[in-house]
Amino acid sequence: MVKSEVPAATSKRLLAAARELSAQVERLKFRSPVTHTYNPLTYAWRAHAEYLRRFGGSRKRVVFLGMNPGPFGMAQIGIPFGEITAVRDWMGICTPIAKPAQEHPKRLILGFDCPRSEVSGRRLWKLFAERFGSPDNFFAEHFVVNYCPLAFLAASGRNLTPNLLPRAERDRLFKLCDEHLRAVLAILQPEWLIGIGGFARERAELAAVNSKLRVGQVLHPSPASPKANRHDWGRTATQELRQLGVWK
Repeated sequence: MVKSEVPAATSKRLLAAARELSAQVERLKFRSPVTHTYNPLTYAWRAHAEYLRRFGGSRKRVVFLGMNPGPFGMAQIGIPFGEITAVRDWMGICTPIAKPAQEHPKRLILGFDCPRSEVSGRRLWKLFAERFGSPDNFFAEHFVVNYCPLAFLAASGRNLTPNLLPRAERDRLFKLCDEHLRAVLAILQPEWLIGIGGFARERAELAAVNSKLRVGQVLHPSPASPKANRHDWGRTATQELRQLGVWK
């Protein structure tokens, strides 16, 4: 198990980094096909801050890296891969959630009252809950972060991932996200950075340049992935982590 620095100091540094990232991305502008941009680090800050305070108070051996908020997960409640039942019932986090400045009528923010399941988050946190039992056991050496804090919506309400943004907008956004990721890694000092999916692994590799950080990848648990749907995602991810040497 990785030894911790003073817990309050570690989580305070994560909170400061998240606030800085939120303020920076708030200043960015996005054009068509993006019509609505959600920043849960603003309207869902209370839940995100509680996640960082409760579970980010120590160094971590493994950091899992996701892409950006899903429409029924972090976009609703501010926590990476935020399957509501997992966050509320397993992590014990349930706070009031406000509204984004401009809300899409087809993608309303209902917070912990959202009836939809975030399938990726359900698969991810189910694996961790089954393997480690309590959240304290999991977060003792592990943490989950998203690369980009923003969710993007088209006029139809369709979710747009950040890699689909126009080049100039993508470059400005990624510069800020890269800086934040490096700050998180400096705070948590992990041995491993595991990309959840190919995009996250690419960003992880860039963040790990000129460092001793070891980078790996697991299959993304998204229902858009035929392989994740065809097989038991938790079993597949466990095998991948064992093959890397992350888990025994």
